[in-house]
Amino acid sequence: MENIDDGLEHSTPVWAVFGDLMSGLLGAFVLILVGVLGVQLELATSLEAEVHKRQIEERRRLALEKALAVPLASGRVTLNNGRIGISGSVLFALNSDQLQPEGRQILKSLAPPLAAYLGARGEMLMVSGFTDDRPMRDSNRQFADNWELSAQRALTVTRAMIDEGIPAASIFAAAFGPEQPVASNADEKGRAQNRRVEMAPVPQSAKTDTGPHE
Repeated sequence: MENIDDGLEHSTPVWAVFGDLMSGLLGAFVLILVGVLGVQLELATSLEAEVHKRQIEERRRLALEKALAVPLASGRVTLNNGRIGISGSVLFALNSDQLQPEGRQILKSLAPPLAAYLGARGEMLMVSGFTDDRPMRDSNRQFADNWELSAQRALTVTRAMIDEGIPAASIFAAAFGPEQPVASNADEKGRAQNRRVEMAPVPQSAKTDTGPHE
């Protein structure tokens, strides 16, 4: 009897340890499963949000294309990723901030559809001026540098758009100088592409993010 009792006494702790081990493994498995499910749920939510964002951007692009169908058809205006581009040579003579007649006509054709688009969506229009990387010539001291030239061109276009019906509270100007080129400045063709003005509808809050404009 003593031997049997001794065996039982020795076997009981083994089963207890085994039970504790299995409980621990089960708990770990549950934690891992919950973690995996949480990650999958987070990924699914992120994917859904990204799809929704892309759908909004696509609808926005199509709406803008529809609004600007006539100016775009002329070939003198481009639309790329929501940015309306106009060649600097169409709007201004070299190193000038005075609108040329053809440039004013283009802005006149853009203003009515853009005013309707901005009003319907509660957005603002950011007018951005860009230049090439060539420094101002000694013979042209009207502007201190390319930053000032790009700023004055953006302001000129902004004021022209206000004159054509864009509410002053729905438009603002920004200057980028030679930064953010779209082509190489190594040759004249590329520099001509970089001398440009772009307009882009942006959320109302974007005005406060860019700082004051005068």
